[in-house]
Amino acid sequence: MLISIETLPPTRASRIAVSTLFFCAGFCFSSWASRIPGIQQKLQLSEAGLGMALLSLPIGLMVGLPVSGFLVARYGSRRIVTFAGILYAFLLPFLGLATRHWQLVLVLFLFGFAGNLLNISMNTQGVNVESAYGRSIMASFHGVWSVAGFSGAAVGTLVLWLGLSPFVHFCVVAVITGGLIAGSYNRLVPADIHSGTGAPVFARPDGKLLKLGLIAFCCMVCEGTMFDWSGIYFAREVKAPSSLITLGYVAFMTTMAAGRFAGDRMATRIGKQNMIRISGIFIFSGMMLAVALPYLISAAAGFLIIGMGVSSVVPIVYGIAGRSEKVASGVALAAVSTIGYLGFLFGPPVIGLTAQVWNLRWSFTIIAFLGLGTTLLAGLLKIKN
Repeated sequence: MLISIETLPPTRASRIAVSTLFFCAGFCFSSWASRIPGIQQKLQLSEAGLGMALLSLPIGLMVGLPVSGFLVARYGSRRIVTFAGILYAFLLPFLGLATRHWQLVLVLFLFGFAGNLLNISMNTQGVNVESAYGRSIMASFHGVWSVAGFSGAAVGTLVLWLGLSPFVHFCVVAVITGGLIAGSYNRLVPADIHSGTGAPVFARPDGKLLKLGLIAFCCMVCEGTMFDWSGIYFAREVKAPSSLITLGYVAFMTTMAAGRFAGDRMATRIGKQNMIRISGIFIFSGMMLAVALPYLISAAAGFLIIGMGVSSVVPIVYGIAGRSEKVASGVALAAVSTIGYLGFLFGPPVIGLTAQVWNLRWSFTIIAFLGLGTTLLAGLLKIKN
């Protein structure tokens, strides 16, 4: 017997609605990521040209940080998340329509801006639901995002096999996800907790928050590399068949999703500091395996290891920052997030420019050592488990 969402308790229905938001956000982003190689070929972009185009997405994200905080505080997360989610979905087809470099840059900037607005508002909804539950459930939302990323990559592989253009692919994704987001509106929490407090969006981080932010930075450089460059790496260095160029991305997203669902339990067992240390070693080892042995099976295995390493770092860092004793949790999270998101800003041009001068294997080697930075920085932290 099927259970209708209408018969569920309000908190349970809200949790499903927020999970839907996270799924739609992850599905839209991974749909874009799965078609990057094809769009690069269509626009005849070099690695440096693609890297500079991809840079516009995190710039849009960073520009959107203060605006997003203001809009969510002013109008409430339920309104903003619905608007941002639909906008995010329906910007996808315009990425598929781009025929010039500047058009791709412009739409990616808007895509990043809308993505950040969606990210802040849906995480605010997640905090609302978590507060109603009275226990930690935020990791499950981020796990759903990762599952959606895997699903989007798998669908991307399928539509490549079917020969569908990015525009047609993105139109289908936009209609489905936009409809799901609009349909979730009535089940979202109507009023945010601590609304109207006027808390600042940014704060100068103290030493501990700065270290946490740098750990997030190192991890997010690696995560962004997987999102933006995994397909290119498999096409150029691994020389995978066209139907398998998303294999590395799918491998990465599989272990990243699994790691997020298991990360809380593992961190409790071995300690958060040790978890971050081990994660950095996994990132470095996986990257270097893919660099040293750029073949289909070994590179896919390396990307699996990278996914395990990346999966838990940012959720753990955010959890530690949120319990800061010196500033409010929201302010601490904003500070750490700002530093962390610079990783997305830093990664694309470094990858593209290094690949232009040498090759992608050298680019991935640099990123591998940045991943190892999470291990080194974790040793400087004093964490209460």
